[in-house]
Amino acid sequence: MDIDALRASRGPAWTRLHELGGRARLDGPEIDELALLYRQGAADLASVRAQNPDPDLIRALSRDLAAARGRLTGTAGASTRAVSRWFRVSLPAALYGIRWWILGVTVAFLAVAALQAWWLLRDPSLFASVGSPSQLERYARHDFVDYYSQDTSAQFGASVWLNNAFVALQCVGGGITGFFPVYALYQNAANIGLSAAIVIEYAGPAQFFAFILPHGVPELTAVLIAGAAGLRVFWALLVPGPRTRVEAVASTGRAMVTIALGLVILLFGSGLLEGFVTPSGLPVGVKIALGVALTAGVWAYILVVGFRAARAGFTGDLEADSGYAVPVAG
Repeated sequence: MDIDALRASRGPAWTRLHELGGRARLDGPEIDELALLYRQGAADLASVRAQNPDPDLIRALSRDLAAARGRLTGTAGASTRAVSRWFRVSLPAALYGIRWWILGVTVAFLAVAALQAWWLLRDPSLFASVGSPSQLERYARHDFVDYYSQDTSAQFGASVWLNNAFVALQCVGGGITGFFPVYALYQNAANIGLSAAIVIEYAGPAQFFAFILPHGVPELTAVLIAGAAGLRVFWALLVPGPRTRVEAVASTGRAMVTIALGLVILLFGSGLLEGFVTPSGLPVGVKIALGVALTAGVWAYILVVGFRAARAGFTGDLEADSGYAVPVAG
């Protein structure tokens, strides 16, 4: 194959392919033209690779074909429209779909934490296995409070955000095992119950709730949502319904990825509260109200916006909701 002859004969079509693939908007006839140019370009690329692999031509054609494929499949990238759609329908629909899972996980989590605290508080001698009275009192009166002021507010908030986001993503990603979300949730519940018992015993309940509620309510909400999302993936593996097991897990997994991305945002808000509000001099009532307001906003988003998205037929599945299997104009 003569590359120069091919360039001369197919050059105008390749130029047009490059032009249409780079446009922000396409009308119907242009979509049809781009689809035809895409098929022709793909055939040209296959011929070049098979008969005379010119690296520069292969690289240029591959780039233009990738851009054209993106336009034909309707993937809008990180455009304002795509981001708006994600917040309006994809994320709330996915969260609404696991609302009962979230409530179930929340009840179980609080029960474990409360049982752990009650078990220790009913028999103070059990604290001996945790530490000496002086160590526990120091933790309750100083370490528990100083923890929130160990760095600058920005550094501490960022550190907490990254750590909690990593845990949440692990819960979702490890959901297919069925074990990891349960283990992570149990460990968190047991640790909170232990901390609550120590602080309540040695410094009083006001000390514990004043420092845990402002950020703890939205932070735990995010962790519980992550655990519920992970368990939902495992349930899809066990009970796929009318779909094949692979299809059920894939669809549910994509919806849970949508939720995982949303949790990163929620945990960012929780990190701000933990870094700037919890250790601040604001009245305790105001600090707690801010945390509760953020959590109430999340539940309103799930139940109101999520209900509307679900009623419109959205599920949060990145593939099903995007519709990128069908060429679109615009």
